[in-house]
Amino acid sequence: MIRIKSRFLRQFISSFFDLLPILAVVSIFQLLVIKQPFPDQLTLLTGMMLVTLGLTLFMYGLELALFPIGENMAYAFARKGSVFWLLVFAFALGFGTTIAEPALLAVSDKAASIAAEGGAIANSQAAQDSYALGLRLTVAVSVGLAIVIGVLRIVRGWSLEYLIIAGYLGILIMTMFAPAEIIGIAYDSGGITTSTITVPLVTALGIGLASSIQGRNPITDGFGLIALASLTPMIFVMVYGMLI
Repeated sequence: MIRIKSRFLRQFISSFFDLLPILAVVSIFQLLVIKQPFPDQLTLLTGMMLVTLGLTLFMYGLELALFPIGENMAYAFARKGSVFWLLVFAFALGFGTTIAEPALLAVSDKAASIAAEGGAIANSQAAQDSYALGLRLTVAVSVGLAIVIGVLRIVRGWSLEYLIIAGYLGILIMTMFAPAEIIGIAYDSGGITTSTITVPLVTALGIGLASSIQGRNPITDGFGLIALASLTPMIFVMVYGMLI
């Protein structure tokens, strides 16, 4: 119990210092540029402490559960020696973590409402819900396939550089044909998919898999899945925009 408290306290202090530069920037501009005092300082301090506590709990939870789960699952599949089930798990992990991303949910809903206002889709709740769901499913499937490709790269020893170059060439080509209204959303989709839920589990899967396969290096082979996961949504969302 003492050890847990000590680790939690260290993480809390670390989270506070991580957030300190943000507070410093806001304070400098508020006091020296805008030249106005902070409104409701007690609420501001309370919010800062809650953010610090939330970040501490999140990071501590990653350390305690999500990273070990991803690594242990990778070890188990490597020992089992079944590439098929490993790829099924990789797709399910990529799909499941992405569909649950709060950032993706928020952006897809906002994209649907803007599309309705701009006349791209019918201005009804049903049409907006359908558009947002289609966008979320498209991104989730693309991330699932990206994780599958990333796992195959680790297993087969493929070059990450060639995959990235080929992917961005595909994005450049798709950009020339995709509707202008979808390009910005597609590019943003690459960033919002690699957020709080997806990154820890996918990173742990890559590191665990590279660590458990003979001849693979966790540093050079274990990372790179997130890069692929942020690349494929751009292509898939542009295709979705062309179809819709």
